[in-house]
Amino acid sequence: MSDSRRDFLKKAVAGTMGLTIGGKILASTARSYRSISGANEVIRVAIIGCNSRGASMAGTFARQPNTEIIYICDVDDVAMQKGIKSVEEVTGKEPESVRDFRKILKDKDLDAVYIATPDHWHAPASILSLKAGKHVYVEKPLSHNPYEGEMLVLAAEKYKRIVQIGTQRRSWPTLTRGIAELKNGVIGKVYMAKTWYANTRGPIGIGKVIPVPSNLDYDLWQGPAPRRPYKDNLIHYNWHWFWNWGTGEALNNGTHEIDVARWGLGLDYPLKVNSVGGRYQFKDDWETPDTQVITFEAPGAVIVWEGRSCNGSYDDNRSRGVIFHGENGSLHTGDNSYMIYDNKNKLVKEVKSDIVISEGLNTTSPGEELDAVHVLNFLENIRNNRKPFADALNGHKSTLWMQLGNISQRVGHTLNIDPSNGHIIGDNEAMKLWSREYENGWEPTV
Repeated sequence: MSDSRRDFLKKAVAGTMGLTIGGKILASTARSYRSISGANEVIRVAIIGCNSRGASMAGTFARQPNTEIIYICDVDDVAMQKGIKSVEEVTGKEPESVRDFRKILKDKDLDAVYIATPDHWHAPASILSLKAGKHVYVEKPLSHNPYEGEMLVLAAEKYKRIVQIGTQRRSWPTLTRGIAELKNGVIGKVYMAKTWYANTRGPIGIGKVIPVPSNLDYDLWQGPAPRRPYKDNLIHYNWHWFWNWGTGEALNNGTHEIDVARWGLGLDYPLKVNSVGGRYQFKDDWETPDTQVITFEAPGAVIVWEGRSCNGSYDDNRSRGVIFHGENGSLHTGDNSYMIYDNKNKLVKEVKSDIVISEGLNTTSPGEELDAVHVLNFLENIRNNRKPFADALNGHKSTLWMQLGNISQRVGHTLNIDPSNGHIIGDNEAMKLWSREYENGWEPTV
């Protein structure tokens, strides 16, 4: 680890852990953290899913003090080598490689798992890991459907293990200061949040059914999802755009921005959800919308998410972000930065990140240092049995908002929501999408 990276992490950990929001101290300072009993205990981790994000995070986990990567798991031998290489480059040691992660869960020396599988595996893999007594860091979205999300929350409570979702913005120090200012009334009462994501993704074509490559266990890759034939335009990324395995851009990226909006506005669940959009740019196998606008009516506020998968034109000079509008002005958030404007559009304050991070469309990592802060929060809370910034319930709530948006899109009408629990009210058609069909024998259970 370079001196500059080490210095940043010390400042970031001290900054995020020393913040107070709503009178509640989030955690300790970096100095007191080092003195906590158990802070130096080695945490042994397995990385599950290594093609892109997982390989990057394997290296990030390996760089953390008193953390050992003992397993690399992937159903694709080529992807598995990416994860192994990431760890070897940091530690000089090769972790054990295993195709089926279920085989490692009996290892009592394994403390925690990091999950970066396709969406349809997120909740089932997390639940299996929790049942085996392992702590879980799972990438967003927390689940493929609302039913699974509620199961995962119950599993975290039942098995009393730490669950952290990869909505890493909850740990970003500068953004956290911006949210604290928002909650302290810097723009007065906040009643609207605009969120967006824009990219220039190309077509995926019409897939051809071909033999499964020898390096891939496709049956295990599908896991709990009903079986579909293998096509040449599915793996490794395009599964995002098929309902059987993925959740579209709304969950792939929108979860991040909606999580920030919920955080800033202090909202649990919406009252009404409406979505419009479709697959407009290309004619191919892509099933989920490439253009989508989801509107949420919540108590005292409205939130809008705009997703453009195939038109990368910027809003607010950036590809993604959140703008909070209030009675005395607006607060604009970027990555780890924020700006405050008055009602006459005059810039009142700008707080930039103290590091340079990757452009917002980087699918591997927005910046290792910022990923590391979230990983450190996860590891610290394992050692001290404390609630993470992005725990299972918060992860479920933010994921559910976007799942409700997709359900509204698919049924073609507005959903009425119970604000006490996020459940759909009086809509049998929509409730058919609350869960999913599972491959026989693969149904998750708590």
